[in-house]
Amino acid sequence: MAEPLLKYEKGGPAPGVAGTRRSGMDRFIDAIEWVAAGFVGLVAADIFISVMLRGLFRTSIPDSYDFGRLLLGILIFWGIAATSYRGTHITVDLVWASVRPRFQRWIDVFATLVLLFVVTVQTYTLFDKVLATYQDHVLTFDLRLPNWPFFALAWIGDVSAVLLIAIRTYRLVFTPDSLTREQIIKPVE
Repeated sequence: MAEPLLKYEKGGPAPGVAGTRRSGMDRFIDAIEWVAAGFVGLVAADIFISVMLRGLFRTSIPDSYDFGRLLLGILIFWGIAATSYRGTHITVDLVWASVRPRFQRWIDVFATLVLLFVVTVQTYTLFDKVLATYQDHVLTFDLRLPNWPFFALAWIGDVSAVLLIAIRTYRLVFTPDSLTREQIIKPVE
């Protein structure tokens, strides 16, 4: 017998509770969040190691500055993916806070559709940047490594954001109970 899928209902089991089975979509969402967290670790390690080497040994990692800025760009786009689905980005909406829950849901749907449009256009333009960087043979300063793979990783993060926002939109419209209260956009208090 298959276990029932984990439902994110108010008062229901928390995500990741032992004995519950997560849907493939939820595992995909979690994987994207782990990738974003991994890039946070890479950026922090690059900065920490660079500072320690410079301060203690008066040396540096070749292309440390280039790696730092390229990894930070990747982190930003993967971070957009992670925060867009969970709705944990900063929002301030006085209208949302003053209407009934039914209208709050429709405001959430509209806002998520606008976000989906904006991030989709951003993804399209970022792909042009990946191609231009590849065609122009842009390289790092010291090691002469191509920059386009870093741009491509950032673009994949942006594609992930589009996918997660589309999933969020679908769930807001058709299965609003599949989102926890924390995943529904709330105004900052």
